[in-house]
Amino acid sequence: MGAVDLPVNPPVEPMLAKAASGLPPQPDGDPAWLYEPKWDGFRCVVFRDGEEVELSSRNGRGLTRYFPEVVAAVRAELPERCVVDGELFVPGPGGGRLSWDLLSQRIHPAASRVELLAVETPAQFVAFDLLALGGEDLTGASTAVRRERLETALAGCGPTTHVTTATRDADVAARWFTTFEGAGLDGVVAKPLDSPYLPGERVMTKVKHRRTADCVVVGYRLHKSFPGIGSMLLGLRTDEGTAFVGGAAAFTKPRRVELLEQLSALRTGEENAEGEKNRWNAREDNSWVPVRQELVCEVEYDQLEGLRFRHNPRFLRWRPDKTPEECRLDQLDVPADYDLADVLSGASRAGAA
Repeated sequence: MGAVDLPVNPPVEPMLAKAASGLPPQPDGDPAWLYEPKWDGFRCVVFRDGEEVELSSRNGRGLTRYFPEVVAAVRAELPERCVVDGELFVPGPGGGRLSWDLLSQRIHPAASRVELLAVETPAQFVAFDLLALGGEDLTGASTAVRRERLETALAGCGPTTHVTTATRDADVAARWFTTFEGAGLDGVVAKPLDSPYLPGERVMTKVKHRRTADCVVVGYRLHKSFPGIGSMLLGLRTDEGTAFVGGAAAFTKPRRVELLEQLSALRTGEENAEGEKNRWNAREDNSWVPVRQELVCEVEYDQLEGLRFRHNPRFLRWRPDKTPEECRLDQLDVPADYDLADVLSGASRAGAA
C-alpha cells in the first residue's frame, strides 16, 4: 500500500477536550455549543485516498494492520478522498453495548490472530469530524460547517461506519449523559460551534462519569525504572472470593517509593504472580507481587467492563475505618442498560445539530 496524498496528510494530532464537572450551557440567543456523546474506544483519524487507506491513532501510531475489516469498510462506505476524525469500537456480545475488552484484544502482534478477530469480533467506526473532503482542507472551517459537511458527505454510510449523533439542545445532552452510559459510552463532549479544527489543542469540553469505591489492595507491580511501585492492584469481594478489578497507577515518584516500602511489609511470600499480557508490548513483564489483603483504599472510577474498572481508577485515600470484607462488588453503581443500536440510530435523528 502506498502513501495517501490528501489536503491533510498523516500524522494528524486530533483536537482534544479538557475535563469539566458539567456541560457548558447554551447562551441566550444563538447556540454556541454542539453536544455529542463521548465514545469510549480507540481515537482514530481515517485517511482515504482512493484505494489507499490509513488508520492513525491519537498519538500517530498506525492502526491499519489491526483492523482490516474497517479498512475494507472505509473503501466501501466513505467518500473516495476524505480525512475523518472518529473512534473505533467493538460491540459486545449481542451488540447492545461497547466492549473495551474485545477492542483491546484487537491489538495483537500475530497477523493470523488479527485476521481471526476481524471476523469474530469485527470493529466499527463512528465519525465525529471531517478534516478534508476531495481536494478541500476543512480544518479552517467552523465546527458548525464541518458538522454539516460531515452529515452530507457520509449520508447513508454503514453498516460499519457511522456518523455520531449530535445536538444543540443542552437538555437532550444532559439526558444522553445518563442514558447512553448504559450502552458503554463515556459521557458527553461539547464543541464550540465557531471553532476551527485545532490539532492537539484542548478546545472541546468533556464531562465524564465519576464514581468512588472502597477496594482492598491485593498486590502491586514494580516500577520499571526505579525502586517503587508501578501500580497498586485492587480487588472486590464476591460470594466466590476476591475478584481483581484493576489497578491504580497515578502516583508521584516519592509516593511510589513510599508505597513500595509500605506494601512490601505485607508480601505473602508468593512472588511474581503472572499477570495479563500487554497487547501493545508483548515482551513487557506483567508479573506482580501479592500482599495480604488488609489495606482498604477509596478510588475514583468511571465505568465497569464486566467485573473490572474499564480504565485505571484514581487513588483518593486510605480507609482504615473500612474492613476488606466491606469491599464488595455489589457496592458499585451499575447504569441501566441502553442499546448501542439506539445510540447509533440517533445519528439519523440528529436534526438538532
